[in-house]
Amino acid sequence: QNGVMSGLMQMLLLKVSAHITEQLGMAPGGEFREAFKEASKVPFCKFHLGDRPIPVTFKRAIAALSFWQKVKLAWGLCFLSDPISKDDVEKCKQKDLLEQMMAEMIGEFPDLHRTIVSERDIYLTYMLKQAAKQIELPRASENEPRKYLPAVVVGVVGMGHVPGIEKNWNSDLKIQEIMSVPPPSTSSKIFKFVLKATVFGLLGYGCYRIGHRTVQFVLSMPATQSYLQRLTEVPQQ
Repeated sequence: QNGVMSGLMQMLLLKVSAHITEQLGMAPGGEFREAFKEASKVPFCKFHLGDRPIPVTFKRAIAALSFWQKVKLAWGLCFLSDPISKDDVEKCKQKDLLEQMMAEMIGEFPDLHRTIVSERDIYLTYMLKQAAKQIELPRASENEPRKYLPAVVVGVVGMGHVPGIEKNWNSDLKIQEIMSVPPPSTSSKIFKFVLKATVFGLLGYGCYRIGHRTVQFVLSMPATQSYLQRLTEVPQQ
């Protein structure tokens, strides 16, 4: 539904998620599920999913990568097998180590970091600021002065987004640009065509082989050979 490349990327990330779940015994995203449970306990609490839609992020990320970067990223995700322990997760909470990991990502995939981290920092900051606007209290009449109630907001975000949110908080943010999906590049179109041609070619070849073997099997059956022999004898008579 969201395109071949986005679909493949989601499949690879699901593989990574399954690997993490297997290693740690817990699925990623547990903090968000816990936040949802806690929000349901608070009277009049509104729960907002404030991240940018996944299809937009994937399409912008894929469009930002070159063909070889896509291959390199897919290869790394396919063969991800490094062991992960709970101690490793705790180490990632250290600011210095987290900054080092983010710097390594920027060095290897700068465009991927921009679309997956930096742009979402802006989007998350914008959504948090929208949620943090003061709430206007109802007035008994038009002449009554306006009164506002400060909003109480609890934002649950990934650790890697906290520095970006702090950096963007006092900026005048516009999210229209980071919500647009660029048209597919020429390399993406070629890859999509080659992938489809390969899949349909393999299906066609598979059908041909199965059909060919089926015909050979049917022709080798004694009943079929006897029937064919009778057909050839009829014209001679």
